[in-house]
Amino acid sequence: MDNIVFLILRRMRRPLLTLVLVYAISVLGLVLIPGQDAQGNPWHMSFFHAFYFVSFMSTTIGFGEVPYEFTDAQRAWVTVCIYLSVVAWLYAIGTILSLLQDKTFQHAIKERRFAQRIRHMREPFYILCGYGETGRELARALTERGQHVVVVDLNEDKINLLKLQNLRDYVPALHANARTPRHLLEAGLKHPQCAGIVALTNNNEVNLKIAITAKLLNPRVTVICRADSHDIEANMASFGTDYIIDPFDTFAKYLSTALQTPGLYLLQRWLTARPGTLLPEPVYPPTHGHWIIGGYGRFGKAVYDRLKKENISITVVEATPEKTGEPKQGVVRGRGTEEETLLEADIQQTVGIVAGTDNDANNLSIVMTARAMTNKLFVIARQNYRENDALFEAVGADMVMHPSAIVAEKIRVLLATPMLYEFMSLAAYQEEDWACALISRIAGLVDNRVPAIQEIVIDHGEHCAVGDALERGRVVRLRDIMRSPGNRERSLNCIALLRISRNSRELLPDEDTELLPGDKLLFCGTRHAFSTMEWTLCHGPTLEYMLTGVDKPRGWLWRRFSGREKT
Repeated sequence: MDNIVFLILRRMRRPLLTLVLVYAISVLGLVLIPGQDAQGNPWHMSFFHAFYFVSFMSTTIGFGEVPYEFTDAQRAWVTVCIYLSVVAWLYAIGTILSLLQDKTFQHAIKERRFAQRIRHMREPFYILCGYGETGRELARALTERGQHVVVVDLNEDKINLLKLQNLRDYVPALHANARTPRHLLEAGLKHPQCAGIVALTNNNEVNLKIAITAKLLNPRVTVICRADSHDIEANMASFGTDYIIDPFDTFAKYLSTALQTPGLYLLQRWLTARPGTLLPEPVYPPTHGHWIIGGYGRFGKAVYDRLKKENISITVVEATPEKTGEPKQGVVRGRGTEEETLLEADIQQTVGIVAGTDNDANNLSIVMTARAMTNKLFVIARQNYRENDALFEAVGADMVMHPSAIVAEKIRVLLATPMLYEFMSLAAYQEEDWACALISRIAGLVDNRVPAIQEIVIDHGEHCAVGDALERGRVVRLRDIMRSPGNRERSLNCIALLRISRNSRELLPDEDTELLPGDKLLFCGTRHAFSTMEWTLCHGPTLEYMLTGVDKPRGWLWRRFSGREKT
């Protein structure tokens, strides 16, 4: 508000002073110039009458000569005043129109409206700082789940793009620099309903500043940051940033999981992919043989370190090792798009290749050139821009590393289904057979589509029926809430993945498990199964039928009719 007032006063200062001066001169002239009353006696206009006349004269209302007819001298002066006031008003109106079109003024108005809208929010929301590819995917995923999002981005074109997107929920957006604390406060950083802030810009320093600002101004909120520098990650971790996501290290970890336990990697892909999409196919990276890494930047180094830990032979191809550095074994100098470079890297004996430069065209060229030389390759390709989806799909890489998609997917899991993130952390310690058995069970529930994920809390707030039953001392087992209301002998198409009860965690809890107030349950299955389960948890008679198998009459008429039959 202060900015708006300052802009108005600064731009309108001269026009207002001009109007005041014109009015003052006009009034003073009418007071000093003598006139005549109705009897022809000399008469001087008072300041009140003079101001009254000038007011309707300047605004072209034209009530006439009041209170008496003017003399020629007065009329001559009024003629001069008319032209002066018209010029002054034109100057003032022109300045107002120019002010309304001023970008700075328009931005100040939008900023004020944005801040007012945020202050009136009454439900939890997340602040997304940066609306690039990662921000767009995350905003869509969160709004589809009914969660509220606020966006701050320095690029006005991205803010305009947000307004054109068909999102499920309205997303307030501010064109501003997120590293400025004032803008984060306007976005609701200290709002009681602010649940978290996500720094997604492509600048590590900006993300670091956002994390520091959030932890200082509102320590209770969850802070999630994107970072691709180990130094920046260490800095963020030093002051308690909740989650730091490095897309390159994250993918390297995925690759390591796929090498060691392909079933666990497939389980992770099935559970973390967007519900409703086709189930990803299993991948089996070769664990023995020679690999080529094209590009030794941040991504290449992360993959190199992981493959080295698996004792895999590697040759690195890099065009500018003086900039990126090189491993102890050295590099083959080149882009990897030339046959000569790949031959020098021993492509004929290679079982896997990583096209990991920061140029999509070069990565596609590396894959196509390598496959033309040998067709027995496991291909990992780095995709830098979402607009090239069709090209990378056509090239048929076994694994595609898209930094924005990896970050968006991981944050979506953290914010939308935090129990799934915990489940995957616990599942990482399980054996391959355990993962394969769970994959078989999930495959029997869904029709080649990624299962939906649902979190359920056993309490009075959301699930009053089961909460009341437990409060009355009834025994409710996990099996009971997984029954079908149409036939309680049948189970819904869902699997209980995790139960958190009084700080204890249980993977794949048994269906005979007794539920306790406050239990948190994680399920995977079909949306129809979850909507049916919600009805059971909230509707007392349905839950009673699940527990006893007796469908008691509910309405007055049916109770009367049932009572007569018994007699």
